Amino acid sequence: MECLFGITGKDFTLLAADTTSARSIVVMKGNENKSRILNEHTVMLFTGEPGDTVNFAEYIQRNIQLYKIRNGMDLSPKAAANFTRRELADSLRSRHPYAVNMLLGGFDVKTNTPQLYWVDYLGAMASLPYGAQGYGAYFCTSLMDRYHYADMDLEEAKELMRRCIQELKTRFIVNLPRFMVKVVDKDGIKDIEL
Repeated sequence: MECLFGITGKDFTLLAADTTSARSIVVMKGNENKSRILNEHTVMLFTGEPGDTVNFAEYIQRNIQLYKIRNGMDLSPKAAANFTRRELADSLRSRHPYAVNMLLGGFDVKTNTPQLYWVDYLGAMASLPYGAQGYGAYFCTSLMDRYHYADMDLEEAKELMRRCIQELKTRFIVNLPRFMVKVVDKDGIKDIEL
């Protein structure tokens, strides 16, 4: 019942995740953080089995920080996504695979381009201009397909994100009252309100 959204624009990546933690018919928490900051210009949103998501996200976050300490430079969003995909694929072939789906978004400061990567629990990865994970994908992928274009400014992307959230509130049987929204650009990562 979780929803993750990502939109790239002219010079930013906009990411949103619901904050509800639910199991079966019970809402256990309404302020769950389903994101991890991997470095100054990369954010990972995750959904899946509760224990797996937090464990895997922290493992990836710590290893990317270790890479920076050892090598003196940050991984680009593309490199972070490839590392994450490889770790998921390796865990799939072990006795204890992780059941985690993700969106990795960021801004590559070397090429000055926003980037968004869709990664699923089977280790499949795709670079996308916009994407969704969870049940929100059923309702909002068509909206993003219709209204997204490459040179969107931040206000247009925020309006598209509002449309997606409103569509969920209108059509989805589950109530997802709050979303945590982050924008990543050349200046770094910021939390914003819609």
